[in-house]
Amino acid sequence: MPKNSDLLRDPDGLRRTSLTTRILAVNIFALAMLAGGFFYLDSYRSQLIDARLEETSTQVRLIAEAFAVTPSAGRPALLGKLGMLTDTRLRVYTLSSRSVGQGSPPFDSWSVSGPTYQLRDPAQEEWQKRIARFLDRAIDVVVGADKPEHYEEPKRDLAANWPEIQQAIATRDITTSVKRAPDRTPMITAATVVPATPSMPRQILLSTENQRDITRIVRAERLRLGVVLLIVVLISVSLSLFLARTIVRPLRRLALAAHRVRLGRAREVQVPRLPARRDEIGTLARALSDMSMAIRQRIDATEAFAADVTHELKNPLASLRGAVDSLTMVQDPGLQQQLIDVIRDDVGRLDRLITDIAEASRVDAELARARFETIDLGTMIEGLLASRESRGRNGEVRVAFARPHKGTAVVFGDGSRLTRVIENLVENAVSFSPAKGLVQVAATRDGEDVVIWVEDEGPGVPSEAREAIFNRFHSDRPDGETFGRHSGLGLAIAKAIVEGHNGSIAAMDRDNAPHGAKFVIRLPAASR
Repeated sequence: MPKNSDLLRDPDGLRRTSLTTRILAVNIFALAMLAGGFFYLDSYRSQLIDARLEETSTQVRLIAEAFAVTPSAGRPALLGKLGMLTDTRLRVYTLSSRSVGQGSPPFDSWSVSGPTYQLRDPAQEEWQKRIARFLDRAIDVVVGADKPEHYEEPKRDLAANWPEIQQAIATRDITTSVKRAPDRTPMITAATVVPATPSMPRQILLSTENQRDITRIVRAERLRLGVVLLIVVLISVSLSLFLARTIVRPLRRLALAAHRVRLGRAREVQVPRLPARRDEIGTLARALSDMSMAIRQRIDATEAFAADVTHELKNPLASLRGAVDSLTMVQDPGLQQQLIDVIRDDVGRLDRLITDIAEASRVDAELARARFETIDLGTMIEGLLASRESRGRNGEVRVAFARPHKGTAVVFGDGSRLTRVIENLVENAVSFSPAKGLVQVAATRDGEDVVIWVEDEGPGVPSEAREAIFNRFHSDRPDGETFGRHSGLGLAIAKAIVEGHNGSIAAMDRDNAPHGAKFVIRLPAASR
């Protein structure tokens, strides 16, 4: 069983991803697209290295040609100067004719100019450099970067120990390669055969260069991208939390209130209306609040209706029970007949009461499912009054109808329900009218509404009771009427039907008459 606190966090008792998490996930996904810039950095580094390889290839060819045409005495100075200018280490290996691949120790430009680069030991560098190399390794793993071979100087600096030289000899072309120094910076090597001259033995030129600036450029770009990404992350997370606060929290409050209403605590729950919110969430909050109030009113009305039904049923049942109990003890045929008449009246009263109760309880539901159609109230009322007259329902009371022109009093609604409204009002007017009295019925168009009124010459409705008469089981009846002839639901049913048609009904005094009641119904007119 889930705990109540769990239900309040998740009213359906299910663990789902919260809206806050989803907002963050969407924004983080967008940031992940920005983080894809690190893949671009790997491509950018590859382009830099390719450009340097091409530059080195051209540079080695030019140096080899210059070396070949320079007199022997000036070659050491030439190599030293060119090495300094290009930040490279230039070595020339002389190849013996008997052992082409072996050769002898080279002539080295560093012996003239001194070192032009230094291979750094990572263990001796500062912690910032170690962090930078760690980031290099991590990003290389993420982007799947190529892993160059480690650069190592041969133990014996001979031509045979350099694969680049062996490949250049085999292909008779310039050979370049990229390797990785101990501190993960690129080492570019290039080898080419020096153009032969009649007076010089066969020689080969090897160039090595530590392209540390490539690593610096890539790291600088990565730092700028990282700073931008960090700023965007902070802004995105802040906006996500702001959205979560302005969207998720109000929705959570509304969900918790709705959950409490569902648990049957409608009278205790105040659904927040969020009056300061003028957006969709504010509209939703006010709609939910209004809905909860409507539910509360419906619950109160249902409970009051159930209590009234219980009270109204008890009276005829008590009378019926007393008559049945007395019937077994009375021997006088006259008294027995009186008791049987009482039983018959009580049964009829119960039948009318139950019928009207059923009608009142299903009015709203049936109106919600009804298919409205265009109705001419003039024709409908004329047929209803003719039917009452033929059945003698009006007794000694006269009923007059001022029939409107055809098409004047046209509404959109449920014909059977509207007939019930007019029937209830006419029946009520006839019951309150004196003998030979006159009940007047009329219908006409008034602007965008159709107005129907029913007038009688009875005692009228006191001003203080004009709202109460539409309550269920209201019991004010005309003098002399046999008790139990009416359930007190007729006007309540009429009001429910009229309001279900977006109309209104009201009781008032007759115009220019000393007494009598007038009931006025206003319904929206059908579009022409």
